[in-house]
Amino acid sequence: MEGGGSGEDRFIARFFRPIAGTPAALGLLDDAALLSPPEGCDLVLTKDAVVAGVHFFADDPPASVARKALRVNLSDLAAKGAAPLGALLAIALPKAMPEAWVEAFAQALGADAAAHGCPILGGDTVSTPGPVTITITALGAVPRGGFVPRTGARPGQAILVSGTIGDAALGLVLRRDGTAPAFAGLDREQRAHLLDRYLHPQPRLALAPALRAHAAAAMDVSDGLAGDVAKMLAASGCGGRLEARRVPLSAAAAAVVKADGSLLATALTGGDDYEVVACVPHGAVAAFIAAAAEAGVPVALIGETRAGEGLEVTDAGGHPLALGAGSFSHF
Repeated sequence: MEGGGSGEDRFIARFFRPIAGTPAALGLLDDAALLSPPEGCDLVLTKDAVVAGVHFFADDPPASVARKALRVNLSDLAAKGAAPLGALLAIALPKAMPEAWVEAFAQALGADAAAHGCPILGGDTVSTPGPVTITITALGAVPRGGFVPRTGARPGQAILVSGTIGDAALGLVLRRDGTAPAFAGLDREQRAHLLDRYLHPQPRLALAPALRAHAAAAMDVSDGLAGDVAKMLAASGCGGRLEARRVPLSAAAAAVVKADGSLLATALTGGDDYEVVACVPHGAVAAFIAAAAEAGVPVALIGETRAGEGLEVTDAGGHPLALGAGSFSHF
């Protein structure tokens, strides 16, 4: 064959072999990678896909698509208390996809993988008549027995969340309608903040040690705070209450919600936050907050678990808020 190997081999060699910067990837010359987990650690595995028209806009910059595809998986590892070991990439591209798009995607993916200590170990490349679809399987490690489950919450624990909530969901609203009245009072920096939070998740990997040390349960907030907390409580067999007034909002999100109160529901249910929500025994809350601060991650106490089932979200007056399904769902 001309040049040796198939067209797929040459495609991989050109775009993806240069970003497989670890011996475990075997130069992307084999059908598998070879990875030795760290001594005394358990493996943590997660997989997320992003699809054009569902998780990102078809005209988003390829570098942003690459970062989002990787970081949504790293967010899952962070919530489990894990550190990244590597990732497998499967990408389905239309045959007419410009080479410049693929090159920009691959370069950004390689740079982001290196920055987060998560080398690309291998994967698969295929063509598709449909939209661009990117699936990443991320592998991580936790000290043996240190995995933070979704199922560990018990009644009478504090519910805390990292960072700020609603920025990405409001950024999506802004992206779809830049002239919406609720955003009219934002300055350029605030608008850019909301749009960037939708494009570029910030996985809370630095929070992993604090979660391992103090959290009884945790998960990343991908589909909407209210719905994801409800999922965690249901998996743990308990109920809970969130106080909307305690949910941390950025200055930009707070300004939007002040301008249009109906967008509070969007902030609480819209998803794409990629923050971490955790249930922490009350006796460990101060230590958890201190450990998070030392790691450079702000956390806020937003509610409490309780016996029974279901999640109640209350407004500033203590009255229940009607939030519908509470989160995004594909089905």
